[in-house]
Amino acid sequence: MKNEPFQKNKRDVKTESVRAELVIVGGGLAGTCCAITAARAGITVVLVQDRPVLGGNASSEVRLWTLGATSHMGNNNRWAREGGVIDEILVENLFRNRAGNPLIFDTILLEKVTSESNIRLLLNSSVYDLDKEGPDRIKSILAFCSQNSTLYEISAPLFCDASGDGIVGFLAGAAFRMGAESGDEFGEGLAPDPQYGELLGHSLYFYSKDTGKPVKYVPPSFALRDFDKIPKIRSVKTSDQGCNFWWVEYGGRLDTIHQSEEIKWELWKIVYGIWDYIKNSGNYPEAETYALEWVGTIPGKRESRRFEGDYMLSQSDLVEQKQHEDAVAFGGWAMDLHPADGVYSDKPSCNQFHTKGIYQIPLKCYYSKNIRNLFLAGRIISASHVAFGSTRVMATCAQGGQAVGMAAAICQQRGLLPAGLIHPPGLKFLQDQLNLAGQSIPLIPIRDESNLVASAVVEASSTLQLSALPSDGPWLKLANPACQMIPVITGTLPEFRFYADARKNSELEIELRISSRPWNYTPDVILEVHHRKLKKGKQEVQLSFSENFIEQRYAFICFRKNKEVSLRCSKTRITGILSVFNKTNFRVSNFGKQEAPEGSGIESFEFWTPERRPAGHNMAMSLSAPLDIASAENIRNGFTRPGTGTNAWIADPGDPEPTLRLRWAEPVTVKRIVIFFDPDYDHPMESVLMGHPEEQGPFVVRNYRIEDGNGRILYHREGNHKGRDEIRFSRVERLDEMAFRIEHPSKNCPAAVFELLCFPD
Repeated sequence: MKNEPFQKNKRDVKTESVRAELVIVGGGLAGTCCAITAARAGITVVLVQDRPVLGGNASSEVRLWTLGATSHMGNNNRWAREGGVIDEILVENLFRNRAGNPLIFDTILLEKVTSESNIRLLLNSSVYDLDKEGPDRIKSILAFCSQNSTLYEISAPLFCDASGDGIVGFLAGAAFRMGAESGDEFGEGLAPDPQYGELLGHSLYFYSKDTGKPVKYVPPSFALRDFDKIPKIRSVKTSDQGCNFWWVEYGGRLDTIHQSEEIKWELWKIVYGIWDYIKNSGNYPEAETYALEWVGTIPGKRESRRFEGDYMLSQSDLVEQKQHEDAVAFGGWAMDLHPADGVYSDKPSCNQFHTKGIYQIPLKCYYSKNIRNLFLAGRIISASHVAFGSTRVMATCAQGGQAVGMAAAICQQRGLLPAGLIHPPGLKFLQDQLNLAGQSIPLIPIRDESNLVASAVVEASSTLQLSALPSDGPWLKLANPACQMIPVITGTLPEFRFYADARKNSELEIELRISSRPWNYTPDVILEVHHRKLKKGKQEVQLSFSENFIEQRYAFICFRKNKEVSLRCSKTRITGILSVFNKTNFRVSNFGKQEAPEGSGIESFEFWTPERRPAGHNMAMSLSAPLDIASAENIRNGFTRPGTGTNAWIADPGDPEPTLRLRWAEPVTVKRIVIFFDPDYDHPMESVLMGHPEEQGPFVVRNYRIEDGNGRILYHREGNHKGRDEIRFSRVERLDEMAFRIEHPSKNCPAAVFELLCFPD
């Protein structure tokens, strides 16, 4: 029993002093990936989160699906899913949780963080004050946990603000912005006018379910009654759930920080009013058996403060795909701006304008220009309001968090502050370490001098020579233009034969296209146009192209729309080979073509996008000469996903035991191996709600083993579902030969490896 007497003076709460090498405030995906990355790089981390779970807008408290550059497969950014820790999380979520249960996603995030011994996680802990040592450096932060009534005083040499609203940067006095810049400041044609408004609002989601029996609904007294205030309400479907109500948005005319509670109450009013409309308006008789299952208790917040770094990303960086010497991450979501009046606006719920490909984000956007030991991560990074419309989405934020986590570890280990890392050799080391962890910084390969594969003789038991895709798949009606992407090294293409079925005599128009930038996948340049007259029935279509390619890139063989014609498809799926279609995607602003408003500073172009599996087959074809697109040398070219080519060694499908063999002139010592398989970077892997057709990508190698030159098994892996696998031997192995024996993922998908690296320690 505890019996304390009355005290005249106030009591103090329990206080605990905590020290680490990096303190991260904010446990959304940016902060979570930052913490995991820094901890794995060898420094101690305290992760402070003001909610009971991790994930922020991706958590079960908000339930927004995680997306980034892939944009629901609705843009031209092929193989663009963010790599590294966020890819690891999404691949694991697909494996365990393909139905998209947000509670399961919570557990995956918690497991990933608590599995790292270098991380101390403080949940339900809100930062409210800090101490500085001098005007430009943070000494410690103060956070209070309401659940255990404990005050934490947390000190470190380095801090990262991933809090969303930027509480640490704000308290520290760092320069920030809130609202939209004028179009003149950065020459941004998409800068909004006052009528459109300067801030994006919050959204609140809800879920319903069909109980199979009548369920009545009596709305709370505060529920919205005047449905005419919401122009979009009449487009609501009974089956809509969660993120489908992203347009239930409010607060852009208010202070999205200090009036957040007021905004939440208005959103509750709207949500319960919408459900009242569905249940009681008489317009949805099918909703009689539906019950309201869940309503969010905190809104998903889009925008508040943005902090100034040594560089501010703007519209031209995105549209022109500017290359930055200090690039550490990439983005690719549309510049996605919303009217400030949100659900009450008569304007479209969003304006999304896409770029022709992904863009780099430099390190100088990820730290404060004023507070010398403060990194920035998440939606508060140094970007204009227009650029923020793209960088704000969670997978992009997560990859930025990874960049910060690695940068912080290197700073701590080398005695640097954030700005000190933008110069070689520290910057080069940072980029290599990020890419080695799976970051895939655009156009920047891994160049690690300690990689023993660089000095090995590489041999493969077989190599795919693309000479045909079997005609064993479904027939594809050309209700929309369809395209087969083909990687080209140099020279002219061989003759192609495709297989068509015409319902009547017709003419088929075919174009050979490329992208105006070799590393993009927007087929905006038409090189050749061919016409083929078809007779009724099945027949071969022969195509010969005269174009001489002088650099490696993708070619696009585009079949124009013709509802009278179907093309035969193939069941074979191959790493780096893809079909795309010129059609709409209702989940994003993709209506087949982007029309650039006058003076907007963006480009007009067509969208050619894949279809989700089980659709999205390649087109059956045969080639007069094989294309050499999958050399074993690709395993050491530094790239871990398709780029201007497949960037992979791909085994011949008929090889009974695909094997990569490394030989060294003199024995080498090997302790660690990193191998990159193909987790299908083109699939967005939305974390919740949507569901997915399989629990692991079709290209991932499940089973493989590593042997020495005498056939002794050094490592054996079965049931792999990850795109990146790292092996640490229990002892250093001294080897002059090593073999990687890999099983094909399936009979319709040959084995592929992007990159293979061996290290002495």
